[in-house]
Amino acid sequence: MLKGNLSEVTEFILAGLTNKPELQLPLFFLFLAIYVVTVVGNLGMITLILFSSQLHTPMYFFLSSLSFIDLCQSTVIIPKMLVNFVTVKNIISYPECMTQLYFFVTFAIAECHMLAVMAYDRYVAIGNPLLYNIMMSYRVCSWMIFGVYIMAFIGATSHTVCMLRVHFCKTDVINHYFCDIYPLLELSCSDTFINEVVLLCFSVFNFLIPTLTILSSYIFIIASILRIKSTEGRYKAFSTCSSHISAVAIFFGSTAFMYLQPSSVNSMDQGKVSSVFYSIVVPMLNPLIYSLRNKDVKVALNKFFERKFFL
Repeated sequence: MLKGNLSEVTEFILAGLTNKPELQLPLFFLFLAIYVVTVVGNLGMITLILFSSQLHTPMYFFLSSLSFIDLCQSTVIIPKMLVNFVTVKNIISYPECMTQLYFFVTFAIAECHMLAVMAYDRYVAIGNPLLYNIMMSYRVCSWMIFGVYIMAFIGATSHTVCMLRVHFCKTDVINHYFCDIYPLLELSCSDTFINEVVLLCFSVFNFLIPTLTILSSYIFIIASILRIKSTEGRYKAFSTCSSHISAVAIFFGSTAFMYLQPSSVNSMDQGKVSSVFYSIVVPMLNPLIYSLRNKDVKVALNKFFERKFFL
């Protein structure tokens, strides 16, 4: 990678979230706890869906895929981030930085489109319940998951290839806690116009398409719910969407703040806080949101523990 890039910089220093010494140890334990909860929550969700026959439906098939994405996203970022809190300089080599960038972008894009797929699934379930099993067959669901990852790999490959052509000279301190696109472009001593165009195009596509899909799905969902005569039926239909709405609001809100605004030093400092939400907090919250607010998951969890401890 380095030879092709012709950069003088062979390694970077990650600045981290803060340079205040008194905050380093508390933040280390905070993010270590977040990572443990994230791993346990997402692995637990995947395991529960895998071994609970009542959760073998398209909705939970997508949810297990989302949990896998969240687990990988956290693992790409947090372990290296924790090093920053216990060392004087958190050094990351150029190849490691490009690898981290590639996988971060892959799972970030995948999460955007996975949330859109889940919104469409809820639309079909509520708007066309009689045709649900046909429209969301195992084959259709598999192709949708495949499409999500294809778009993610294309986006990540494009961003990484563009970053490999950028020259990094003397400045090697990344104003972030991981290798992200904007902080790396700030260090460039070469023209970044192509990178910025690619970033803008992919950001709009990977934000606009899922957002429009989610909004249109929920417009039809609300219209379908309003046609339900019983109050109990309306509440049940809406409750199946409430967890997804919460996850979408947190993820897309923080992502839009980071990527759909002009790049600057001030916005980057604010962006570090924003990126904590979509890269660290959201992967931790998703399994909690879907378990605490989902009756089916609670029932499956109780049955799982009953089989585990009483059989």
